Amino acid sequence: MAGRQRHRLLLENAEQLVLVCGRREPYLRRDGAASLGVLRAASLVVGLDGCIKAVGRADVIRNQFSEATFERIIDCSGKCVLPGLVDAHTHPVWAGDRVHEFAMKLAGASYMEIHQAGGGIHFTVEHTRKATEEELFTSFQHRLERMLRAGSTLVECKSGYGLNLETELKMLRVIERAKKSMDIGISSTYCGAHAVPKGKTAAEATDDIINNHLPKLKELKLSGEIHVNNIDVFCEKGVFDLESTRRILQAGKDIGLQINFHGDELHPMKSAELGAELGARAISHLEEVTDEGIVAMARAKCAAVLLPTTAYMLRLKQPQARKMLEEGVIVALGSDFNPNAYCFSMPMVMHLACVNMKMSMNEALAAATINAAYALGKSDTHGSLEVGKQGDLLIINSSRWEHLIYQFGGHEALINYVIVKGKVVYENERCETMSSY
Repeated sequence: MAGRQRHRLLLENAEQLVLVCGRREPYLRRDGAASLGVLRAASLVVGLDGCIKAVGRADVIRNQFSEATFERIIDCSGKCVLPGLVDAHTHPVWAGDRVHEFAMKLAGASYMEIHQAGGGIHFTVEHTRKATEEELFTSFQHRLERMLRAGSTLVECKSGYGLNLETELKMLRVIERAKKSMDIGISSTYCGAHAVPKGKTAAEATDDIINNHLPKLKELKLSGEIHVNNIDVFCEKGVFDLESTRRILQAGKDIGLQINFHGDELHPMKSAELGAELGARAISHLEEVTDEGIVAMARAKCAAVLLPTTAYMLRLKQPQARKMLEEGVIVALGSDFNPNAYCFSMPMVMHLACVNMKMSMNEALAAATINAAYALGKSDTHGSLEVGKQGDLLIINSSRWEHLIYQFGGHEALINYVIVKGKVVYENERCETMSSY
């Protein structure tokens, strides 16, 4: 009996409570992802520390906590409770949209054609350099709020639209500010090697990053001003080659950053093999990954962060999700939110993963929860509904959790509550009067 101990939140009588996993698994490979843990007629308790204290049958939980006091009780009858979604790859700090380039792509221009003509990343860099820190924070804050309303409670956020030390630090300060002031969880990534700056060669840019950018990040970390979690490089033909990528990633690893980088997107670069060799936590894109790279990632427990929005919007070959799953790769998902792929919604990402990459709904949910958390080094605290983990949850107005994926673009009327550390951070009152069918 828990006595009259106070707790933050009780979710009662959920039609389905989707644990995702229940034995402290750090990730789920193919067989584990195919069959997720789901409890029926279940309840969940979050303590004052924001962590889950109990999960189980509603009658058992009520009996165990009958004399406890809760700051809030939510009746989840007829509804489903899921872990908060984890978006493992975004570029959300920038100024200047690229809607005109979307029209160019529809007319047949390729990503690299636009990039080489001074558009793409370079267009955004120009506008981001001119923007003030306050302007960047305001737009970033609005984007994170939209991600939160779409169910994301932990988001990876990259710099990379500065390409010089001053602007990269400006972006990282904006991300740091949001970490401290917003409810949504953030894993921050230094991506100064997102493109080769105008006026520099790739070799010169690599030396600048290693000799100037990374030592400054180490200094700011030691002083407590900026805490960066990951290092990223765009390893691609015409951008940073394999050797430059190796040097930057190793230098980042040497100052304590997790390796989490772009690879094998437009051309087979052997990025997957390099990532496995360096002990990368994750590699994103992988549309052009080799069979050998897939095997290497599986052996190294290096997560594949697949981005179905990118392949969809750029009309690229779809990542080989099925082959990766069959070979034992840890498959995660991200929205790749950026001016080129303007999607805030992980439910839509999961839907695209199912339709275009032939993942099952179970596999897609695992990829957007426990496996995405693993890709960020956070699966010990996020990604599943287990005792001791952070109380980040969604409540959806449906008796089957699969509606979160099935209803393409329907999350705005489906997600009833978004909860972070047991605190309701978004309540959608429209759901109370609407049917999810």
